[in-house]
Amino acid sequence: MGEIKDMISKQKAFYDNKEKNLVTKIWFYFRNKTLNAFRKNIGLEKEIYELHLNWLGDLSKKKVLDLGCYEGNSLSFYMAKNSKKYVGVDLSEKAIKILGKRLRGIPSAEVYSVDFLSSEFEEMDFDLIYAYGVLHHFKNTGEIIGKLKQKLRPEGKIISYDPLTTSLPIKLLRTFYRPFQTDREWEWPFSKKVYYRYSREFEILDRRAVLGRTKWLFMINLLPIGYDKKEKIGLKWHLKDWELSKYKDAEMFKCMHLTMLMQTKAR
Repeated sequence: MGEIKDMISKQKAFYDNKEKNLVTKIWFYFRNKTLNAFRKNIGLEKEIYELHLNWLGDLSKKKVLDLGCYEGNSLSFYMAKNSKKYVGVDLSEKAIKILGKRLRGIPSAEVYSVDFLSSEFEEMDFDLIYAYGVLHHFKNTGEIIGKLKQKLRPEGKIISYDPLTTSLPIKLLRTFYRPFQTDREWEWPFSKKVYYRYSREFEILDRRAVLGRTKWLFMINLLPIGYDKKEKIGLKWHLKDWELSKYKDAEMFKCMHLTMLMQTKAR
């Protein structure tokens, strides 16, 4: 129990004060700079936003949990404005205060700085849990799955978005980097084992994986060819990742990130 509290304390400091060591800062800079460029060039952010918006459906009669919401994103505000009740939770007190100010004036919206796994978080009976970049922060897969099931209504849904560690090049890169990683205690990208655990415990209604073939765009950018040609190659690769990952596990596991629409199975 003491180790868990210590880890949570480190997490809060990490997100509240951006307490990263030098290696982690360098990793974040190059990773975010590269991935953001990919997302912008191939329209990935917009595509994921529209996919999640479609998955959300009509929220007017739904109680929604925005898990690990931090300061909120565009869909956080959409959910807060359109759901019957919106609850945002995050470990960062600083981020929750900012989100609370942004949602001021929406009577159906509540935000808390709390550990989702703790007994302090008493809210129940959610129709939907939105977990963008969150589920991979829980090392004990069984524990987080159990808590998700406890908090959801029957046939409740989860929208998730998490990194994968199933592509060999990415797995090797993470292996070299991990010993120096500030947030390694709560950073557990999905392995094949973890994915299949979720697929057993929930019904996966839809899924998409991204940055499979397109993760090699940085090499294409080194070639002496025109920008339009590079963009065309990147879009073609992305569309293959996007469509094939929906049905083929092998294609999905080549990718860096996975988003899923899951539903609790009938009891």
